[in-house]
Amino acid sequence: MTSTDILFKPFKIKSLELANRIVMAPMTRSKAPAGIPGDANAAYYKRRAEGKVGLILSEGTVVSRPASRNEAGIPFFHGDAALAGWKKVIDGVHEAGGKMGPQIWHTGSVAGMSGWEPESPVESPSGLVAPDKPRGQAMSAEDIADTIAAFARAAADAKRLGFDVAEIHGAHGYLIDQFFWDGTNHRDDQYGGKTIAERSRFAVEVVAAVRKAVGPDFPIILRLSQWKQQDYAARLATSPAEMESWLAPLANAGVDIFHCSQRRFWESEFPEIDGEDGLNFAGWAKKITGAATISVGSVGLSGDFIGSFSGQEVSNAGIEKLLTRMERNEFDLVAVGRALLSDPNWVQKVQQGNGDKVKTFTPAALAELV
Repeated sequence: MTSTDILFKPFKIKSLELANRIVMAPMTRSKAPAGIPGDANAAYYKRRAEGKVGLILSEGTVVSRPASRNEAGIPFFHGDAALAGWKKVIDGVHEAGGKMGPQIWHTGSVAGMSGWEPESPVESPSGLVAPDKPRGQAMSAEDIADTIAAFARAAADAKRLGFDVAEIHGAHGYLIDQFFWDGTNHRDDQYGGKTIAERSRFAVEVVAAVRKAVGPDFPIILRLSQWKQQDYAARLATSPAEMESWLAPLANAGVDIFHCSQRRFWESEFPEIDGEDGLNFAGWAKKITGAATISVGSVGLSGDFIGSFSGQEVSNAGIEKLLTRMERNEFDLVAVGRALLSDPNWVQKVQQGNGDKVKTFTPAALAELV
């Protein structure tokens, strides 16, 4: 059996010190009544800290904007009651010896899965949810400025509450990603443009505002993806040069860690350059920017999470491919999602060589908060 020691080396960046390289991936749970995280949410995260996850990233938690969430149970990261709830969450995680950051989010014009609708009109760069699919309204310059400020306030609140890091959600077809994508960003002002570099201006300004709000030593993570839930085959960067034009300005604005979402972490990002076993998205992001990166996508499981939402069964899978990529220093951290939903002790079992005792994920776990 391949040694798992590489996963259990400490990691440090700025003020963040982690005992191992394993991150709990952000996973929407929609179990915060009225947007307020309660005791059940706090216990859920504390269990993962007790299970020795190196860094816990919260489910997406939304900024103070009308229609910033697309399900009624998504938590807020604004307002006294919600922030008091998040204070209980981080205090519990710290009591268990863990480290944690909120994932700060705005869902843009993407609809939820339950049919719930916000009271205010949804907003996006150009009033589109996908190419040629209108939904909601295009954001005004004032809307954009207010949204940037809302991200900064949320990050400042995360630091004030005692969180160890903050992650900005810029992936999966939600608001920030809708600015990146030419299919949903048809703006003719400074936030649009023909190139990914031009369309990244909104994200760059969000990152810069967050950096100003939290100071130089508080780590900022940015989650990105090529694929969208609206189009699994979408690609923002089709070459390393194009990827550099996308990521370098974001790193310069203040991103410390790129969280590079793939449906399957073992897939090469540019196989035409370095082959089927070449660098994945996180590997290329690290090579291009020099920043630390997190890889994610079906770790420890046989199928991707998209299938899980439709009830597709998966089985446990080995992590040899992950260890090989970690050993060659392709990326710094790895995020584990569904495997940690079913088994909060996944990390300890892997470290102890008891991978065969890991509880198998089932889609039913998506409906529970355990």
